Order: sequence, then C-alpha cells, then structure tokens
Amino acid sequence: MPTLPANPAPPTHPPGVQRVADTLAALGHPHAPVMLSDAARTAQQAADALGVALGQIAKSIIFKRKNHPSGDDVAVLVITSGDLRVDEKKVQAIVCAEGGKLGRADADFVKAKTGFSIGGVSPLAHATPPVTLIDAQLFRFGEIWAAAGHPHGVFRLSPTHLQTLTGAPVHDVTLTAAVNSAVNATAPDPTQP
Repeated sequence: MPTLPANPAPPTHPPGVQRVADTLAALGHPHAPVMLSDAARTAQQAADALGVALGQIAKSIIFKRKNHPSGDDVAVLVITSGDLRVDEKKVQAIVCAEGGKLGRADADFVKAKTGFSIGGVSPLAHATPPVTLIDAQLFRFGEIWAAAGHPHGVFRLSPTHLQTLTGAPVHDVTLTAAVNSAVNATAPDPTQP
C-alpha cells in the first residue's frame, strides 16, 4: 500500500465528506475517507497525490438521461478507471434501451442530483440515487481509490467492494484500447476528470 500524503479525515469533515463517511460506516466499510493536502479534481491529480497508478482512481462521471419515457431527467453515474474514457454510445445503449438520450451533465445538474460538486463526486451517498454503472476495467486492480464528496477527499476500496456498496451492475463502458491510447495522447478532456 502506498504511503499516504494525507491524514485520516478529522472528526469534522466538509459536509459531502461527512455524508460519505457516515454512509461508509453504516455499510461497514473498513476505510474512512482521508483528506489530501491538495485538491484532486482530476484522476491524474488523485493518482499523483496517492502515489498509485492512474487506473486505480475510480472516477465518477455523471451524464444526464433525457427524454426517457419516465419523464424525468435522471443522473447516470459511470464509474471507470482514471486511465480510460467512457464510451457514451455504450452507456446510452444500456441506460436508454427503453427510450431517451444520454447527454452531458452540467455542474448545476451534477450538484442538484448528487449533492457533490464536479471533482468530488463520490460513487455513493448521493442526494438522489442515480442509475449507476461500473466499468469492468476497474477489476484490473485489487485496490482502487474513489472521491469522497470533496476535491480533497478520497477513500480506499476494492472493485468488488465498490459493486457491493453501490449495488451497480458491471459493464464494458469504455472506449477500446486503441481509441483510449489515441485519446489519452491528446490534450485532456476537461469533462472527464
């Protein structure tokens, strides 16, 4: 395990981190959130701060499902490895099979639906439960790190435990390896932390 450049979260956390800490404790998760000394708004920043591989960062990407027969715009959370890009067509095929369209979510939508700001979206403890998908590529790692409700907050877990905590199904929702390599070689996409 890497030496953490952070201290365990103090008894008084920012509200989002406290909500995540309380949820983790209630679910019996053994690892409390830790607060990093610097913000980790991107997967690369989190990996650098923790001294782990970029792929070990479980990034939470929020999309908006629009025009669904249910009538409401719904948050769709895709949790994938920090070194990969989400294939929106694959996600749309899964979450819009009964109709609707997948679109990008703006900061206001993300905050309203999850209770978290972009750069600190946790995979759990959302204000409104999203439709959640876990990318199968996270299972390349025995240990991963996820945001804990704040750009400075993270927590440790395994992909299997992530699936248990969220109850989310596992799917292949990333671009192919060749496309990921080409995309990662270009300028970073600010919508994919």
